[in-house]
Amino acid sequence: MSKISKSWRRTPRTALAACAVASLVAGLTACGGGGDGDDEQAKLGKDDTLTITTFSEFGYGDLIEEWNADPERPFKVKQTVVAEWDTWKQSLTTGLQSGEGLTDIVAIEGDMMPALVAEGASEQFVDLTDKELDSRWMESKYLEGQTADGKQIGYPTDAGPEAFCYRADLFEKAGLPSDRESVKALFKDWDTYFATGEKFVAKVPETKWYDSSGSIAQAMLNQVEFPFQTKDQKIDVDNPELRAVYDSVAKYAPTLSTQVEQWKEDWQAGFTNNGFATMPCPGWMFANIKDSAPDVKGWDIVDAFPGGGGNWGGSYLAVPTQSQHQEEAKEFANYLTNAESQVAASKVAGNFPANLEAQSVLAEENATDPYFNNAPTSQILANRAEAVPAGVPFKGDKYSDILGLFQQAIRRVDEGTDPEKSWATFTEGVEGMS
Repeated sequence: MSKISKSWRRTPRTALAACAVASLVAGLTACGGGGDGDDEQAKLGKDDTLTITTFSEFGYGDLIEEWNADPERPFKVKQTVVAEWDTWKQSLTTGLQSGEGLTDIVAIEGDMMPALVAEGASEQFVDLTDKELDSRWMESKYLEGQTADGKQIGYPTDAGPEAFCYRADLFEKAGLPSDRESVKALFKDWDTYFATGEKFVAKVPETKWYDSSGSIAQAMLNQVEFPFQTKDQKIDVDNPELRAVYDSVAKYAPTLSTQVEQWKEDWQAGFTNNGFATMPCPGWMFANIKDSAPDVKGWDIVDAFPGGGGNWGGSYLAVPTQSQHQEEAKEFANYLTNAESQVAASKVAGNFPANLEAQSVLAEENATDPYFNNAPTSQILANRAEAVPAGVPFKGDKYSDILGLFQQAIRRVDEGTDPEKSWATFTEGVEGMS
């Protein structure tokens, strides 16, 4: 994961003074300055710079470097990379509410899109609709970036079908099967997965079974049809499926989890000190593992996921209306999400592209990854994508915010809070959003 300090291109204020961050949709509707920004547009020349902010690793570094080196390109591009989504989400939300401070193109994690396509919030973004591109992406991902009246506010970059990454060498140490085909049976369902974990830690007590309680909670949550809201957007966290996820994660936290927060230093250290043996693995996680543990041998990927399938992540590129270079931003977002660019980005970061042609190219190449014991990563992710149930989980307009509260509840349990008390705090926080 690249950690580059944020640098913002300041733009003229186009909104009222920033108001306090509360509900995202309410905040944007009440405060954010809409409009198309046409009166502020300025055409970029060859020596001028378009700006883009992404988070984690999108695999765009080489593409941008090649763009800037080509004398035929109409402008230059500068990318800012924020280490993690939660940090960038705060800055993005603040910039949208204040109407200033954002780059020409912004990356948005898919869980936030339901809030942004809502009426009012979507006015903060340029309409990227281009009928020639309607069939470029996976339909489900394309439609998630579209408002009810057909305004396209985001171009999909990737999807997040999940496999599991595991340490084959540590499996062998615990007396478990370690080859990809045999390991599949250990990931048949969540009960089998947890039971195998208990056998593992009994044999290798210095290593935990999985990387964090939060990642397992997210993986299980991705299989719950209506985790936080009903189909008509009514908030409902008093449902047995959600509570079952919480109870399972809380039950196994002391024995199977590292009990550290994902993305933090302790979590990253676990990659190099044999801290854990398994972790949920959408394609975009591959680069994080390699960057965190470049010299560690033993990582592999199993073409299986407990209970069938799940999708974690998938992001978008959007153009805020506060951009002064909207046409150029739309052009570059188009370029980054075309098939050739998405194949190149996937080879760098491991992301499973939302671009259908890029998926086909990668499947035909059927490349293997030497870091992961020559696992056929593209084929594994394609298989995992087929296992993802359509429309699950349902993500209402409050999904991202409630998910944050849910993960906080999991973290409190890891830190020693009684699970019942932490759950009560979670439900009280959700009630305050209503």
